[in-house]
Amino acid sequence: MTAPTPPPDPLEGTLLDGRYRVETPIATGGMSTVYRGTDLRLDRPVAIKVMDARYAGDQQFLTRFQLEARAVARLSHPGLVAVYDQGGGESFGSPPFLVMELVEGGTLRELLRERGPMPPYAVAAVLRPLLGGLAVAHRGGLVHRDVKPENVLISDDGDVKLADFGLVRAVAQAGITSTSVILGTAAYLSPEQVSSGNAGPPSDVYALGILTYELLTGATPFTGDSALAVAYQRLDQDVPPPSASIAGVPPQFDELVLRATDRDPAARYPDALAMGNALDDIAKELGLPPFRVPAPRNSAQHLSAVRHRTQVTEVRATEEPPRNQTRAFTRGPDDWDEPRNDGAAVETVDETYAGPSHFAGIELSEFEWSRQRARRRTLIWTLVVLILTGGVAAAAWTLGSNLTNLI
Repeated sequence: MTAPTPPPDPLEGTLLDGRYRVETPIATGGMSTVYRGTDLRLDRPVAIKVMDARYAGDQQFLTRFQLEARAVARLSHPGLVAVYDQGGGESFGSPPFLVMELVEGGTLRELLRERGPMPPYAVAAVLRPLLGGLAVAHRGGLVHRDVKPENVLISDDGDVKLADFGLVRAVAQAGITSTSVILGTAAYLSPEQVSSGNAGPPSDVYALGILTYELLTGATPFTGDSALAVAYQRLDQDVPPPSASIAGVPPQFDELVLRATDRDPAARYPDALAMGNALDDIAKELGLPPFRVPAPRNSAQHLSAVRHRTQVTEVRATEEPPRNQTRAFTRGPDDWDEPRNDGAAVETVDETYAGPSHFAGIELSEFEWSRQRARRRTLIWTLVVLILTGGVAAAAWTLGSNLTNLI
């Protein structure tokens, strides 16, 4: 028995703001769906994050959504996914959406599922660009608030980038229950986010400390029966050192994680720049070699790319005209013959039509006769010249042969 075919996505094939064509979906979460798309104006592939329809018409959300998108669009760093545009949100129009750089590859979550815990040199290779991107954001007064493996993208070229700046803050200020925010981020929330909802650069540092723990051990430090139970554990429990869960973790990484995840924000690294400097010192001390982070093989993005290529191939096959087909000459709508009253068929166009019969009001047959007459005149004059030339040559030869007799 075959599984039922899922209904088609209503957004596939639609055009947002008259510019962005929505193509195949990549991933769906609690707040949004990410699609592969095309910017028709610049003819480039993009990623389009379309927010859930429940946010359309929520003016408080839309205002924060627009502010966050504009702020993030000003950031530029190889460790950040570039934001190109935002739009939508009208009550009866398209839902709110973000247009972003399309990263061909997959997420850090998918890589962890495929390969499990990472050695220290791979952990450093993942953290370095994330800390660099966050340092730029923190210097500009922005806080991510939702650092987790699902928001870390790894390209097929080995680039590591952080996505989804500001979305949690925009959703938290909407008229939607904040539980949806907690569900996806419970394992990485800082104690102050759980207790008061406030977040600053040290909150991102805490999330990066949890992420470092997970990269080294393959699991997050807190577990529970519900997302809220997991979130509240960090209010009165410290994160254990990674070496307590897996052998071989250098003590320097234990210290990095313990300081980054201190329950007191003032005791942590003050921002991503400070944590990045600490990571560089550790890498130098341990002599960690450079490493190119591999993209996950079986990622949702790769599957979406395959579906997209298949659809493009099918469309081209249906649009391509059959070979060796006779092209018919078609006239404009004003040139069609009026149907006769007796019901006889209107005049049809000859499919072997070779071109127009007049040029500048003169029949083309006249041009052909003129060309033939010119050719005949040219041939006659050529013969006359050849005959005259031959006669002169013969006379000269005869005169030369009898010159001595004449003398």
